[in-house]
Amino acid sequence: MIQTYHYSNILPRLNKHFLGFYLNDRLVGVVTLGWGTRPLHTIKKIFPSLETKDYYEIGRMCMTEDMPKNSESQMLSQTIRWIKKNCPEVKVLFTWADGMVGKPGYVYQGSNFYYLGYIWTDMYMKNGIKLHPRQTKQFFAEDKEDKRLTCRPTFEQQQEVGIQHYRGKQFKYLFFTCGKREKKRLMKECTEPLSRDYPKDVDLEWKMQVGKGKWELCSRPPYSTDMNSEIDSGIGLEKAAEKDTAAKDDITGNAA
Repeated sequence: MIQTYHYSNILPRLNKHFLGFYLNDRLVGVVTLGWGTRPLHTIKKIFPSLETKDYYEIGRMCMTEDMPKNSESQMLSQTIRWIKKNCPEVKVLFTWADGMVGKPGYVYQGSNFYYLGYIWTDMYMKNGIKLHPRQTKQFFAEDKEDKRLTCRPTFEQQQEVGIQHYRGKQFKYLFFTCGKREKKRLMKECTEPLSRDYPKDVDLEWKMQVGKGKWELCSRPPYSTDMNSEIDSGIGLEKAAEKDTAAKDDITGNAA
């Protein structure tokens, strides 16, 4: 379901719950709850007194394309209701809106989430496929004199194999699932500004590396999908992209 309808074809590693949303017994939406790559760091940076167990992060959220415009907001509302009923120890629901792919977070804004600002994030890309820095190493020959392949390739190494380095904004949102008293305490403790002055399309911004330490503003990167783990097993970049497209076509056909 996520591979078919979400722009990314991979899942975060730390997943706790997979919630399915149905219309007349037909699966039309999915939300995954868990944590990002640095769970404790993420929550303590916002609320110093909280621990990993005190929050969930939305890892993936997607819905079939035939659903009405406000359906994702309804799905979020049901997710929050489910958390309050089944996970009463959870105080905060946290999520990111990926401005890198042109999403300022309208669905979270429509669901009355608080906005916490943004960070600049990096994206390495080859032929429209997003690469994790460690996935770039496979494109460099091992028999060359310069074998210095760091976790993040240098600008010269990127140019050598046709990898482009971009930067874009990621927007932070959260919703309090705790009671009013705890919410009031956490709002006072919060180290980042809680706001409903939401970002819009005009706030999206991207940069492209054009030299060592040099960046220029650019249009949205030509992102297609993420490189999945099969790449590490020896499947080439182009074959992986073809396989991903074929899988989506097959799943869509079966669903129809």
